[in-house]
Amino acid sequence: MPGPSLLADITHIPEFETFTLAMIVYFGGAAITRRFKFLREFNIPEPVVGGLGLALVMLVVHSVLGLEISFGTETRDLLLVYFFTSIGINSRFKDLTSGGRPLMILLGLTLVFMIVQNVVGVAGTRLFDLPSGTGVLVGTASLIGGHGTVIAWAPEIARLNSTTGMMELGVANATLGLIVAALLGGPIARFLIGRDHLSPSYADSKEGPVVGLSHDPNRSEDVSQTSMMASLLVLNIAVIIGFVIHGRIQAMGVNLPLFVPCMMVGIALSNTVPHVFPSVRWPARTRALALLSDYSLSIFLTISLMSLQLWTLSGLGLALILILAVQALVAVVFIVFLLFPMMGRDYNAAVLSAGFAGFVLGATPTAIANMTAVRKRYGPAPLPFIILPIVAAFFVDLANVGLIHVFSQF
Repeated sequence: MPGPSLLADITHIPEFETFTLAMIVYFGGAAITRRFKFLREFNIPEPVVGGLGLALVMLVVHSVLGLEISFGTETRDLLLVYFFTSIGINSRFKDLTSGGRPLMILLGLTLVFMIVQNVVGVAGTRLFDLPSGTGVLVGTASLIGGHGTVIAWAPEIARLNSTTGMMELGVANATLGLIVAALLGGPIARFLIGRDHLSPSYADSKEGPVVGLSHDPNRSEDVSQTSMMASLLVLNIAVIIGFVIHGRIQAMGVNLPLFVPCMMVGIALSNTVPHVFPSVRWPARTRALALLSDYSLSIFLTISLMSLQLWTLSGLGLALILILAVQALVAVVFIVFLLFPMMGRDYNAAVLSAGFAGFVLGATPTAIANMTAVRKRYGPAPLPFIILPIVAAFFVDLANVGLIHVFSQF
């Protein structure tokens, strides 16, 4: 019968079609954001609006037709590498030096919050008498760790605690956490900026864009074919070198995301090439590179969110939803009363607060998208875009391994 065969053919959308659909979905999200002022007021990123919108449509399709539509993700993953490589190219050693103290403070606060998040998870599962091992899966394993950590650790947690259904529970919690993260960061920054009347420093306002172009339609700076091609060439060179280094690192038994060595190569190139070859027009902090960076992040996040299989959330009972609500509340209290004051109570701290909410409840790209939405509306904040990816990429995964080992025993 042709009917079932046809339906089976459309349950997976190939790479190119996914990529094209993501652009359509992004423009749909941008149109909705322009239409509803409260979305702009609360700094909800356009990819979040469009991506979640399509995810809801896919939920309806699944409910009515029983189809589980999936999307290609290879292009999405490449865009993530492009984005973080552009962050590296935009980084200067003087920024990294000036960010040393804030970087250490952020690292310390992140480690403290990871412990708190797991304590909340374990306490919640004991309160509701949920299976052993569930606590860490509604803690850092699914929230800070995300889907990848759940997939890696759920079988081991199930084995240690002789329980089943850990994978489904963890994936569902990570999915809902990602949604909460994408919707929470912007309002937190809006509250802090409005309450304390914050604005970018004079020095930061004179910097070129690190990521994200201004929404100001009256601002006009040249973005030429040459500048775009030069920026893309530098990005590609950095990615190629990073890919080679990544292979060597994996051969040593160290598992790091591909974007980490690519970002580091970008930093190295950007702080050497312009000094060795001063006649080269380096693309760091140009509008062209910012455009490529913004585009990569926007389409990456759109694909990530529209790919969410929201029907998996049906596996979350009321108890787990309440635990996640407490996790979100704890994150807000931690950010407003601890992270924001300790990071300096300034505009950079407010932007970082939006990113921290996206990071500890969702994923690093969500954090960057949250900060980008705030930066577009209020002005530049280069420091958070430098220190948060470093903490997220290098330190958190290693710390999470130890914490999962410890808390999975409770």
